[in-house]
Amino acid sequence: MSTDFNTTAIFWQRLEGALVFIFGLVLYAQAEAELSIWLVILAFFAPDLSFLGYTLGPKTGAVAYNIVHLYGFGAVVVMAGTFLGLPLLAALGALWLAHTGFDRLLGYGLKSETSFDLTHLGRIGRTA
Repeated sequence: MSTDFNTTAIFWQRLEGALVFIFGLVLYAQAEAELSIWLVILAFFAPDLSFLGYTLGPKTGAVAYNIVHLYGFGAVVVMAGTFLGLPLLAALGALWLAHTGFDRLLGYGLKSETSFDLTHLGRIGRTA
Protein backbone atom coordinates (compact mmCIF):
# COMPACT_ATOMS: atom_id res chain seq x y z
CA MET A 1 0.00 0.00 0.00
CA SER A 2 1.51 3.33 -1.00
CA THR A 3 1.82 6.39 1.18
CA ASP A 4 -0.16 8.43 -1.37
CA PHE A 5 -3.13 6.10 -0.97
CA ASN A 6 -2.92 6.30 2.82
CA THR A 7 -2.73 10.10 2.75
CA THR A 8 -5.67 10.34 0.35
CA ALA A 9 -7.76 7.84 2.32
CA ILE A 10 -7.07 9.66 5.58
CA PHE A 11 -8.04 12.98 3.97
CA TRP A 12 -11.39 11.52 2.89
CA GLN A 13 -12.04 9.99 6.30
CA ARG A 14 -11.29 13.30 8.02
CA LEU A 15 -13.59 15.10 5.56
CA GLU A 16 -16.25 12.51 6.33
CA GLY A 17 -15.71 13.30 10.02
CA ALA A 18 -16.33 16.99 9.34
CA LEU A 19 -19.58 16.18 7.54
CA VAL A 20 -20.75 13.86 10.33
CA PHE A 21 -19.88 16.57 12.88
CA ILE A 22 -22.03 19.12 11.04
CA PHE A 23 -24.80 16.57 10.49
CA GLY A 24 -24.84 15.73 14.21
CA LEU A 25 -25.16 19.40 15.12
CA VAL A 26 -28.03 19.82 12.64
CA LEU A 27 -29.75 16.74 14.10
CA TYR A 28 -29.30 18.18 17.58
CA ALA A 29 -30.91 21.46 16.50
CA GLN A 30 -33.85 19.54 15.02
CA ALA A 31 -34.37 17.39 18.12
CA GLU A 32 -36.15 20.20 20.00
CA ALA A 33 -34.57 19.28 23.32
CA GLU A 34 -33.99 22.27 25.53
CA LEU A 35 -30.60 21.79 27.18
CA SER A 36 -28.43 24.45 28.78
CA ILE A 37 -25.18 25.16 27.01
CA TRP A 38 -23.32 23.46 29.87
CA LEU A 39 -25.29 20.25 29.41
CA VAL A 40 -24.68 20.40 25.67
CA ILE A 41 -20.92 20.71 26.26
CA LEU A 42 -21.00 17.92 28.85
CA ALA A 43 -22.98 15.61 26.56
CA PHE A 44 -20.71 16.44 23.61
CA PHE A 45 -17.60 15.33 25.51
CA ALA A 46 -19.22 12.43 27.42
CA PRO A 47 -17.98 9.79 24.94
CA ASP A 48 -14.44 10.53 26.07
CA LEU A 49 -15.27 8.96 29.42
CA SER A 50 -14.61 5.71 27.57
CA PHE A 51 -10.93 6.47 28.23
CA LEU A 52 -11.58 5.07 31.70
CA GLY A 53 -11.45 1.65 30.06
CA TYR A 54 -7.69 2.10 29.84
CA THR A 55 -7.51 1.70 33.62
CA LEU A 56 -8.24 -1.98 32.93
CA GLY A 57 -5.49 -2.27 30.33
CA PRO A 58 -4.82 -1.28 26.71
CA LYS A 59 -6.99 -3.96 25.10
CA THR A 60 -10.03 -3.20 27.27
CA GLY A 61 -9.42 0.53 26.84
CA ALA A 62 -9.25 0.27 23.06
CA VAL A 63 -12.41 -1.84 22.90
CA ALA A 64 -14.32 0.58 25.17
CA TYR A 65 -13.11 3.62 23.22
CA ASN A 66 -13.82 2.05 19.83
CA ILE A 67 -17.34 0.88 20.68
CA VAL A 68 -18.31 4.31 21.93
CA HIS A 69 -16.63 6.08 19.00
CA LEU A 70 -18.39 4.20 16.21
CA TYR A 71 -20.64 6.37 14.06
CA GLY A 72 -23.31 3.73 14.43
CA PHE A 73 -23.47 4.12 18.21
CA GLY A 74 -24.66 7.73 18.06
CA ALA A 75 -26.89 6.95 15.08
CA VAL A 76 -28.69 4.16 16.96
CA VAL A 77 -29.30 6.49 19.93
CA VAL A 78 -30.70 9.16 17.56
CA MET A 79 -32.99 6.60 15.92
CA ALA A 80 -34.16 5.24 19.27
CA GLY A 81 -34.99 8.74 20.49
CA THR A 82 -36.78 9.57 17.25
CA PHE A 83 -38.85 6.39 17.04
CA LEU A 84 -39.69 6.37 20.76
CA GLY A 85 -40.69 10.05 20.70
CA LEU A 86 -37.96 11.01 23.17
CA PRO A 87 -36.40 14.27 21.93
CA LEU A 88 -33.83 14.32 24.75
CA LEU A 89 -32.53 10.88 23.75
CA ALA A 90 -32.41 11.92 20.09
CA ALA A 91 -30.53 15.10 21.04
CA LEU A 92 -28.00 13.17 23.12
CA GLY A 93 -27.44 10.73 20.26
CA ALA A 94 -26.95 13.64 17.86
CA LEU A 95 -24.32 15.17 20.14
CA TRP A 96 -22.66 11.75 20.44
CA LEU A 97 -22.58 11.47 16.66
CA ALA A 98 -21.22 15.02 16.37
CA HIS A 99 -18.49 14.20 18.89
CA THR A 100 -17.36 11.16 16.91
CA GLY A 101 -17.26 13.20 13.70
CA PHE A 102 -15.32 15.95 15.46
CA ASP A 103 -12.74 13.44 16.71
CA ARG A 104 -12.29 12.03 13.21
CA LEU A 105 -12.00 15.52 11.75
CA LEU A 106 -9.13 16.21 14.16
CA GLY A 107 -7.45 12.92 13.25
CA TYR A 108 -8.42 10.87 16.30
CA GLY A 109 -9.39 7.54 14.86
CA LEU A 110 -10.32 4.18 16.30
CA LYS A 111 -7.63 2.92 18.67
CA SER A 112 -5.30 -0.01 18.18
CA GLU A 113 -5.16 -2.55 20.99
CA THR A 114 -1.36 -2.48 20.79
CA SER A 115 -0.71 1.24 21.23
CA PHE A 116 -2.83 4.13 22.49
CA ASP A 117 -1.32 6.53 19.97
CA LEU A 118 -1.90 4.29 16.94
CA THR A 119 -5.27 4.78 15.24
CA HIS A 120 -6.83 3.89 11.91
CA LEU A 121 -6.09 7.47 10.85
CA GLY A 122 -2.41 7.22 11.76
CA ARG A 123 -0.38 8.08 14.84
CA ILE A 124 -1.47 10.79 17.25
CA GLY A 125 0.35 12.67 19.97
CA ARG A 126 4.08 13.17 20.36
CA THR A 127 4.95 10.09 18.33
CA ALA A 128 3.09 11.35 15.24
